[in-house]
Amino acid sequence: MITKQVIKTSIEELKEVSKTDFFVVDGQGLLMAATSKETPNTEAMIEFFSSKADSQIIGDVTLFKIKDEDEPVFVLAAKGNPADTYIYGKICTNELTHLLVAYREQFDTTIYFQNLLLDNLLSVDIYNRARKLGISHNAKRIVYVVEVSREKSPEAMQALKSAFAEEGDFTVSVDDKNIILIHTLGEDEDLDNIEDMAKCVEEILNTEVMIKTRVAYGAVVEDLRLLSQSYKEAKMALDVGAIFYSEKTIMAYNSLGIGRLIYQLPVNLCKIFVDEVFGDELPEEVDEEVISTVNAFLDNNFNVSETARKLYIHRNTLGYRIEKLKQSTGLDVREFNDALTFRIALMVVNYVKFVEENQKI
Repeated sequence: MITKQVIKTSIEELKEVSKTDFFVVDGQGLLMAATSKETPNTEAMIEFFSSKADSQIIGDVTLFKIKDEDEPVFVLAAKGNPADTYIYGKICTNELTHLLVAYREQFDTTIYFQNLLLDNLLSVDIYNRARKLGISHNAKRIVYVVEVSREKSPEAMQALKSAFAEEGDFTVSVDDKNIILIHTLGEDEDLDNIEDMAKCVEEILNTEVMIKTRVAYGAVVEDLRLLSQSYKEAKMALDVGAIFYSEKTIMAYNSLGIGRLIYQLPVNLCKIFVDEVFGDELPEEVDEEVISTVNAFLDNNFNVSETARKLYIHRNTLGYRIEKLKQSTGLDVREFNDALTFRIALMVVNYVKFVEENQKI
């Protein structure tokens, strides 16, 4: 519903031009906005609200009904020069009517996409409501999920709405820390454009709202019914990125790799696997220096010289740390199978921690 502040701004702007005072009340006589401190005749306005007339002149005041879908919502009173009140009152009525329609359509569209993303609509309702709202059902679309802080969420939402106000793009939210951007792809847009748009979202929030954020996106879908699938993929990408790829600020569902597989495993099965690999010697109990050294060794494709050079350590020191891990876990990361087991086990440990921490919230 249109806010009191929007109504007040509209009638004050028109008063500057018309030199006419305006008062707006609802059907119960509650004053919504006014350009004068004078008390309006609310009894007459309530009586007019229930009448069949669309306008009425009472002395130096002209009354108008402001309707939404042919139903009266407010009464506007225009007071001033009797020769001008009807003209300016009619202009003000038309402006407020258009604002009502715009706000209702925006509200209806937001609710529609919220329900669509959360799978709260039947298939028949998806297409029927889309047709009423003028939303194409077979356009190519993609869902971006933008993680922001609760405190900055309203400001971030406004910034993204302003930046992506093109026809076919929609910005909604389903909770207080994630903003969802639904983007309709143009004919010449490809995967590079999709990635660039995610970077654009990040840059807008970094520069205009002054916050750091993470952006994730799902796959492109060509039917409204599948939009919730893209949303779920983007949500998963956001979680998987936080668990396994914390250094990245942009995550694509189709690039999650083995992290996506681990994320879908039962936690109990993961705990059994961790126990089998590490036993009582959990990774957090192993020397952190050893863990970081081994990770660097794997990242450099088992190249001892290159790893030692990047870590500024002697080759013998590297070998000592690898042996230390072997003694504590039984894994020799110089062997491919053990290296693979170690890397996956570390990812599983991070996943278990993530699940347990979120269960406490």
